Amino acid sequence: MRLRGTVCAAAGLLLAVATGCTGGTEDGAPAPSPALARATGASPRATPTPTPTPADPVSLPALMQREHTGSELRLGDVLDRNSAYTRYAVTYEANGLTISGVMNIPQGKGPFPALVLAHGYIDPDVYFSGQGMPREQDRLARAGHVVLHTDYRNHARSDEDPDNDVNLRLGYTEDVIGAALALRNSGRPEIDGDRIGLFGRSMGGGVVYNTLVVAPGLFDAAVVYAPVSARPQENIDHFQRPDGDPLVAEIEEKHGTPEEDPAFWRGVSPLTYADRVGEPLLIQHGTADDTCPIAWSREVAAVFGEAGKDVELRTVPGEGHTFGPRWAAEMEVTEAFFARHLR
Repeated sequence: MRLRGTVCAAAGLLLAVATGCTGGTEDGAPAPSPALARATGASPRATPTPTPTPADPVSLPALMQREHTGSELRLGDVLDRNSAYTRYAVTYEANGLTISGVMNIPQGKGPFPALVLAHGYIDPDVYFSGQGMPREQDRLARAGHVVLHTDYRNHARSDEDPDNDVNLRLGYTEDVIGAALALRNSGRPEIDGDRIGLFGRSMGGGVVYNTLVVAPGLFDAAVVYAPVSARPQENIDHFQRPDGDPLVAEIEEKHGTPEEDPAFWRGVSPLTYADRVGEPLLIQHGTADDTCPIAWSREVAAVFGEAGKDVELRTVPGEGHTFGPRWAAEMEVTEAFFARHLR
């Protein structure tokens, strides 16, 4: 069953700090909190125990303990209309912030299953609404899904959150949770609020991992491809430190280094809370990805699998970070995966 007005989660969220991927098991993790229940009154998919308090305010446990809200999905201008779907500019509310995005609604009689798309890293200064996953937005709408592509806070027309970057961009996880709740609470006849999936690429894959541990049971299934590491410190070391990003010094001044405060860094890795995951997860990663090492996805698959979770790692021979020749074939796999789980 799904909570239709709010989401109460109890553990923590990880957001990849760049366009990269993260992974790894951790010891000493706090016990997770109750999973989300569906609105029908059925048992939740996972039933972890409550998280100890107080949690570091910048952590996945803090996000798990928060009462998340998502509402006021508003359709704005029509951006495109074709024989398969109509594309709208949209906004919704997520934990008090207005978040912008784009939404494709299929032509024909609904309600249609919905997908939330979490895009990879694009500099917010150059990002435009809906930029992240245009191929996927089009294809999934043509396959009969309502597709909501969130812009995240600090992007396009979304509200600003000045502390988001130094706080490891965990706010993006709140934006994705809010998107699911806004879809469910919209009351729109085209949207089937009981069938919602989550799809993220690159940095958005890290957002997906965070969401699965912060709000277990909120989605029916999740897919990531070419994801960043599930360990934020690996993303920092891989993407930001080599470029001399001044944000690294700010992060370490505020939160300490992994050596100085290992508990903090465990608390922002979804691997620490793998036992909370309730949804089936498909990971697709190219063997020739020189942006996000495939080893990061192997680690996530191993940790989630050891926790008894329904996770599949699909390695794609010869594909790089953006998927080229095999993109269409892998999208067929993605669509089949969602078709099985969004019934």
